[in-house]
Amino acid sequence: MKSTHIEHIGIAVANLDDAIRYWENVMGLKCYAIEEVADQKVKTAFFQVGDVKIELLESTDPEGPIGKFVEKKGSGVHHIAFAVENVDRALQEAAEKGVQLIDQKSRKGAEGLNIGFLHPKSTLGVLTEFCSK
Repeated sequence: MKSTHIEHIGIAVANLDDAIRYWENVMGLKCYAIEEVADQKVKTAFFQVGDVKIELLESTDPEGPIGKFVEKKGSGVHHIAFAVENVDRALQEAAEKGVQLIDQKSRKGAEGLNIGFLHPKSTLGVLTEFCSK
């Protein structure tokens, strides 16, 4: 698999409105999209920084993955996402190299992207996401 670039950095937040204000007022960025991804129990907000996006993630359910993350660790960097040509192929190649997968096949994520996650136990503690259009 070949990653073409960092697609986005995911940041878990307790309150999306407060986090948007920070990124706009302090960092000088503009939120260009807010979207709920119901099956992931999350509401997202996106900012563009050069070629990389910042994705803020607020849980819509305390039992969802972001809700559990924020409860356990607080707000902070949640994952890094790499753009690949084909998520399913990238997941298969990672598995063939012994990487533990969270997703066996791609699923729909925010902004209409196909996504798939690698388990941080196999990625030196970094939750890693593959994304493709």
